[in-house]
Amino acid sequence: MGEKNQTAPIWARIERDALNRILITVFLALIVIGLEIFVPQQLWAIMGTTAVGLIYGCWPIIIESWHDIRQRKMSMDLSMFIAIVAAAAIGQWVTSLIITIFVLAADILEDLCMDQGKNALTDLMSFLPGTVRIKQTSSAKKEVIQRVALKEVRLNQIVIISPGERIPVDGTVINGFSSVDQSRITGESMPVEVTAGVFVYAGSVNRNGALEVRAERVGEESSYGQTIAAVQEAQSNQAPIQKLADKFAAFLIYTAIAGAILTWIVTRNLHNAIDVIIVAGACGIAAGTPLAMLASIARAARKGAFVKGGSYMESLAQLDTIIFDKTGTLTLGSPKVTSVVSVDGVSTKRLLQLAASAEWHSEHPLGKAIVAAANENGEKLIQPDSFENKPGQGLTTVIDGHILRVGNAGHLGQDAFRGMEEKNTQSTDSGENIVYISYDGRFIGKISLADSVRANAAESIAELKKMGLRVIMLTGDRTATAESIAAELQIDEVRAELMPEGKLAAIDAQRQAGHKVAMVGDGVNDAPSLAQADVGIAMGSGTDIARDSSKVVLISSNLGDVQSLISLARRTRRIVNFNFVGTIVVDAAGMLLAGFGILTPLVAAIVHVGSESIFILNSARLIPGKSKQER
Repeated sequence: MGEKNQTAPIWARIERDALNRILITVFLALIVIGLEIFVPQQLWAIMGTTAVGLIYGCWPIIIESWHDIRQRKMSMDLSMFIAIVAAAAIGQWVTSLIITIFVLAADILEDLCMDQGKNALTDLMSFLPGTVRIKQTSSAKKEVIQRVALKEVRLNQIVIISPGERIPVDGTVINGFSSVDQSRITGESMPVEVTAGVFVYAGSVNRNGALEVRAERVGEESSYGQTIAAVQEAQSNQAPIQKLADKFAAFLIYTAIAGAILTWIVTRNLHNAIDVIIVAGACGIAAGTPLAMLASIARAARKGAFVKGGSYMESLAQLDTIIFDKTGTLTLGSPKVTSVVSVDGVSTKRLLQLAASAEWHSEHPLGKAIVAAANENGEKLIQPDSFENKPGQGLTTVIDGHILRVGNAGHLGQDAFRGMEEKNTQSTDSGENIVYISYDGRFIGKISLADSVRANAAESIAELKKMGLRVIMLTGDRTATAESIAAELQIDEVRAELMPEGKLAAIDAQRQAGHKVAMVGDGVNDAPSLAQADVGIAMGSGTDIARDSSKVVLISSNLGDVQSLISLARRTRRIVNFNFVGTIVVDAAGMLLAGFGILTPLVAAIVHVGSESIFILNSARLIPGKSKQER
């Protein structure tokens, strides 16, 4: 019920303390039964037996009370020790033993619930294999398979995962086909089919096929490693609500002691005064609050998001505004060809082949998208004889002796469009990017490209708005593109053509207006905004600096996790608030009834332990259950 001795390792200490308390509780219960059955009228036997039972049974409470006295703080253990001694002093021997039993039982329940909450987080740490198999090329240029420690795996090494094994690194499958259980990482309940080119996460379980994975993030940099780091930070840092809970618990104890003194002054009844102390319980707040925070962070991690501390879980519950970056967050961040329009005499197939051949050496995202579209269509590309790039305009190549220009209308020149119909040459306000192509100075067609909206983006935005949240989109992209995406997703407020400092100013304006703001982003230019917002939420597929700058990371980059995370944070807040209000009501009513002599010491102890148990178990509802894979 109070803060436990911190000298021993936490897991060994909890297991040892729980066992000791169970044995002591059983011992005291046997003493009480023996007193009631065998020596109900023998005062000397009752006093002697009770004295032995109290010294032995109260020893854990005495140790913790002394620890609290040395730290100059009041705790429930100290207050209950005072009540136990006082009850024995006025002749309530059996009652004092029963109170001790109840106190120890409450401590056991608290330890077990806290143990479960912490285990739900820390069992993540032991899930990865200690050793893995990697494929290497020997000095004789033969492929060999070698088993090494997981910590020795380096970037770009090929890791081999057999059926039933756990995937030890984040990386891309280069060979094999299987179904992968990602429930522990992304929260996805159904296995996901993976083949070459698919990204997999450390901590997932390979179900039924051998895989070869190129390691792209290992150790602490992997999604699993970052989850563990977040877990360790969450366990070491207190959220503001936890600090408030500790202060409020101390206030309740002082109030109970003051109420007991006042009761004795008014009634001159020491029994009633002691009952006032016995009935007051604050562990529903003091223990229930950190348990709720730990359990909610564990539940979030199981659903594909890790929160880097209880304070950020608390902030998530207070949000009223969600700001999204566009590219890579609401959209996939990679343009795709949406249409190919050619002039008469040139097939769309030929147009795409020529444009992709011209973009053969291009590093521009639009050029890569055109090449990807041609490859998907099975087009055979032609190696350019020469390549000249003009940044911001386009490129000029020579293919089979013919000059090919690909880029904006200005790059092709007015003469290229002479005699063309307006519908073939006009630009668009739909937010698409238009690439024009000319062949030996004559316009032959255009290719439209657009960034793809994430599959569940519209649904996620709708759910956030149903929760009463304001949704805003900020982007550095063109206004036409931004407004097109915003219309598709039904986002009412959008600001486009913003530099990183412009995004920062927009977030500051929202916060200065009194709004609690979360920023969701993925790129390098989002990092300052993620750090500036009340809560920064980074996409797991984003850049390292974005993930480092944020307080929450969505491992699977699933926008639906934003809504789920906020719902979880609000549920956690409701549970904590219920514990606060419930504790106040029960303690106030209990102390009032005890002061008037309506409660006996035994009933007061039952109310004390019963109410605390209810509130601790209320918080324990947040502890996630084990997945099928873990059972």
